[in-house]
Amino acid sequence: MATERKFASIQGPLPGPRTAALLERRAAAVSLGVGNNFPLFVERASGALLADVDGNTFLDFVGAIGTINAGHCPPEVVKAVQEQAEKFLHTSFHVGMYESYVALAEKLAAITPGDFPKKALLLNSGAEAVENAVKIARKYTGKPGIVSFTRGFHGRTLLGMSLTSKVKPYKFKMGPFAPATYKAMYPYPYHRPASMTEEEYASFCVKQFEDFLLTEAAPEELAAVIMEPVQGEGGFIVPPKLFVKGVYDVCKRNNILFIADEIQTGFGRTGRMFASSHFGIEPDLITVSKSLAAGLPISGVVGRAELLDAASPGELGGTYGGSPLGCVAALAVIEQMERDGLSDRSEVIGERIRGHFEALQTRYPIIGDVRGLGAMCAVEFVEPATGEPAKAFVASLLRACYEKGIILLSAGVHGNVVRFLTPLVITDEQLDEGLDIISEALSEMYAKAL
Repeated sequence: MATERKFASIQGPLPGPRTAALLERRAAAVSLGVGNNFPLFVERASGALLADVDGNTFLDFVGAIGTINAGHCPPEVVKAVQEQAEKFLHTSFHVGMYESYVALAEKLAAITPGDFPKKALLLNSGAEAVENAVKIARKYTGKPGIVSFTRGFHGRTLLGMSLTSKVKPYKFKMGPFAPATYKAMYPYPYHRPASMTEEEYASFCVKQFEDFLLTEAAPEELAAVIMEPVQGEGGFIVPPKLFVKGVYDVCKRNNILFIADEIQTGFGRTGRMFASSHFGIEPDLITVSKSLAAGLPISGVVGRAELLDAASPGELGGTYGGSPLGCVAALAVIEQMERDGLSDRSEVIGERIRGHFEALQTRYPIIGDVRGLGAMCAVEFVEPATGEPAKAFVASLLRACYEKGIILLSAGVHGNVVRFLTPLVITDEQLDEGLDIISEALSEMYAKAL
């Protein structure tokens, strides 16, 4: 039985005629290397809804890959950007400073984990934040080595690719990569040995990391470890708290800085303003971007004041870093999140998503795992008979959901994980309608597969 629609609305076959015409223009003018998940051209967006150029309305369960925690076009953010645009668009902070840059740096220092003096550097993108966090760590410590983790994602720049663990599509035939970068093992609780308890598995993974410092990279040569507190592109994998705390403690004992990559996990996504708070750690440096400014390009590195002051004037920054529009948008976003309790709302959303799929798991053995922290949720699909990744099934499911008016993305190195990044302003009605439509698509596909 088809789900009753109040929000998602598909007017005809997809893609529609205006979209089809734009796809032809895109094919002629835009690099093939710029990927697209769906043939979708957006005309307007609000809250958790996207409207395309053909009059179709989609429920957005992707949030521009996690950049729209505050929703599409929050009125306060739009107003702040409009008011700033009437004053000046850009001066470059290196040439003509402006108060909003300082105010945002102050706010980020105040709300990020860590009971110590902090400063911030503002930039443009998540990858740029990662690059600069590494520059700061190397400058401060005088050491070259950087450790990231298997399945981690840290950007598409040279250093970002070097730290990223997935080869295709991010690194294939694009090397050689940056030297003095190493990859340690990251836990995958769903695939832990059946003979191990969760606590035993966490201890085993910490021991693996300690051995890694003996076999692959000496602490005396390591400036920092960079870790996503919850892996994003890698499959929305929530590591054991004991593992994160264990690696953090090993770093402290060995004079290695700990960088938390909170670009996707930050700003309420996991039920806390920053995911590091779940694990009882105070990172030396934190990278932020994505949902910081409701979609405007801005990022930052926040951390211990002495680290941010290690570089001399001119060694950090960039022409567009911390743009006036991005700064005022970010300040408005943070105010909205604090006022409306969006971190608490994230917990509610996550419980509803996980509860929905945990109930379906008993009916559909192709659902291997349901996991998440706050509203950063995922469902992993595996072939029931073999346990192998059900990549083709997920691809078909996402397509079926798109045709019914739901935008979803996959994740994981095998592409068999469906991830949820709904705006945190999504209503219960919108969320429930979307989940019901996904269930409808899942039921239809599963019936065909039998």
